[in-house]
Amino acid sequence: MGAYILRRLLLVIPTLFGIMVINFALVQFVPGGPIEQIIAQMEGGGDVFEGIAGGGSEVSQGGDSDYIGARGLPPEFIAELEREFGFDKPPLERFLTMMWNYMRFDFGESYFRSISVVDLVLEKMPVSITLGLWSTLLAYLISIPLGIRKAVRDGSSFDTWTSGAIIVGYAIPGFLFAILLIVLFAGGSYWRIFPLRGLTSDNWESLSLIGKALDYLWHIALPVLASTISAFATLTLLTKNSFLDEIKKQYVMTARAKGLTERRVLYGHVFRNAMLIVISGFPALFIGVFFGGSLIIETLFSLDGLGRLGFEATVARDYPVVFGTLFAFSLLGLIVGIVTDLTYVLIDPRIDFERRG
Repeated sequence: MGAYILRRLLLVIPTLFGIMVINFALVQFVPGGPIEQIIAQMEGGGDVFEGIAGGGSEVSQGGDSDYIGARGLPPEFIAELEREFGFDKPPLERFLTMMWNYMRFDFGESYFRSISVVDLVLEKMPVSITLGLWSTLLAYLISIPLGIRKAVRDGSSFDTWTSGAIIVGYAIPGFLFAILLIVLFAGGSYWRIFPLRGLTSDNWESLSLIGKALDYLWHIALPVLASTISAFATLTLLTKNSFLDEIKKQYVMTARAKGLTERRVLYGHVFRNAMLIVISGFPALFIGVFFGGSLIIETLFSLDGLGRLGFEATVARDYPVVFGTLFAFSLLGLIVGIVTDLTYVLIDPRIDFERRG
């Protein structure tokens, strides 16, 4: 097993390098770099894309200086901006310098916020940890027992009405469910039971320990529920189908014939095999909810997390934030994939990745 883990860790390096190469190359063809953003603001344009839409001045790709002749600013000022942002160097040199810094976990400083990328991410992390961790935990705690129950009682009235509820939950987009929750329970049109914004109240520091915990849960109830709905539906159906496939196999009939109780058959034999496919979806679910799936939820509930940070950095072409977070989150996703493989072995010791390799 040690050799397998070592191979997987070594594969992380070229995979991560490939992700960064592709994204860095794509950025070179995207109009409206950080220098153009600054120039547009200085000239009162508000946004560099307004000039593109209006057929105005020429815009560079990835920070080149094709736009100098079409702007009213002195070339010396443009050249100074290029030196400050590092765009006076060839793209290959900039990429290699960036990767060398990232390997030493030096992610630089945001172009527009005068704060290091690490500090900026840590500032936004509590919101994403709240949404990602609680949503994933809640989805698994509800979906796995419910999926098992549906598989055991397949075809019953319980299975029928819960399937209807799950299909409705799967069909409703998370943001639409969030709006519904706001309208019903956050003072939209009916009851004002839950707060509409933030993770804590203004007087949170003065509350007792229990009061702080209750205040925190009070604030996160609606956004976590909105984030959980789609993952809950998918995971429940996946668990049910996985258990149904295993229950019909010969070894289950043999275990029952030996006189084992239904509970012993279900959790002593079926559970390990059926849970493998459920666990295989954990990395994608965790990374998706934790880092990518919370933008609209954060916006609706006025939460300032990593979803909004990534979106705003992309729009503003804040490349240190974009590439720094991409590198860190891609690395985390690859590591979570390795941890998932180790969980396979923990659940089913018959799996031997070393022998398969």
